[in-house]
Amino acid sequence: MSDFKVLIHGPVMPLIANRLSSTFPVTKLWEEADETSWLQRNGAGIRALVGGFRSRIDAAVFDRLPDLRIVSNFGVGYDMVDAVEAGRRGIAVTNTPDVLNEEVADTALGLLLMTVRRLPQSEQYLRAGRWLSEGNFPLSPSLRGRTMGIVGLGRIGKAIARRAEAFGLKLAYYGRNRQPDVPYPFYSDLVAMARDVDILMVILPGGASTKHLINRAVLEALGPDGVLINVARGTVVDETTLIEFLEQKKILAAGLDVFEFEPKIPPALLALDNAVLLPHVGSGSVHTRDLMGNLVVDNVIAVSKGLAPLTPVAETPWPAAKG
Repeated sequence: MSDFKVLIHGPVMPLIANRLSSTFPVTKLWEEADETSWLQRNGAGIRALVGGFRSRIDAAVFDRLPDLRIVSNFGVGYDMVDAVEAGRRGIAVTNTPDVLNEEVADTALGLLLMTVRRLPQSEQYLRAGRWLSEGNFPLSPSLRGRTMGIVGLGRIGKAIARRAEAFGLKLAYYGRNRQPDVPYPFYSDLVAMARDVDILMVILPGGASTKHLINRAVLEALGPDGVLINVARGTVVDETTLIEFLEQKKILAAGLDVFEFEPKIPPALLALDNAVLLPHVGSGSVHTRDLMGNLVVDNVIAVSKGLAPLTPVAETPWPAAKG
């Protein structure tokens, strides 16, 4: 497949780079001394663009890659790619859904337990020798009697819901539309749902349409016994306002796996005792990341053979890609 050239935009896991390199001519753009100059000289002929994406993939990038047929994105979220513009140009955009549902759902429930029961804080208490010197760790809040509102009941949201039901939580969900055959109360008004629940579990796509969806009004409605868990995208939460509410105890606690400007974390957030913070590890197991990486490559291989991509996003359904 010497005529199907692949450009890897930024560092990726070795599995992706090795599989692509064994099949296609591959260039690692971030290793070029002058990326802009390289694209001007060599952009024509590139058929596949593969993440990780260090900047937005938009019309300006597509202009430099006139023969592009697929943007293969690592992860479910593809907010770094202008998929609408890609679709308009006949470029397929793919992501890696389903293979990470269970792993992210596990992380979400683990983070919820850690946050409500203050498990990381209790471990730190033990490691600091305070159990011996000060006695038992203070009693924590509980999941008992709580209702969780899921913000985004997609595939991962449903996997989270199944686990939450096993923990005895009552459930509700927020979305654009009521879903058939879903037994939980539906809310089209996020503030109203936040007022009626005491846990908000955020698991929906990032991007302009959801930026700061969790804002001051939502946090005020959640209230002083409320818990926020975010395993979606950091941009969905107004981080500055969240810090204010945590500092002033206007909500009980937050568990965050994602951040607005990650990996940069505000010092004020790091200093909070009522926040549990993880370094974006939702799908971060060897098993699941291998499945995701293989799907990235398999999408490229399918398109290189003139076949439909395996997991095109909604904005670029096959046969959007150039044949």
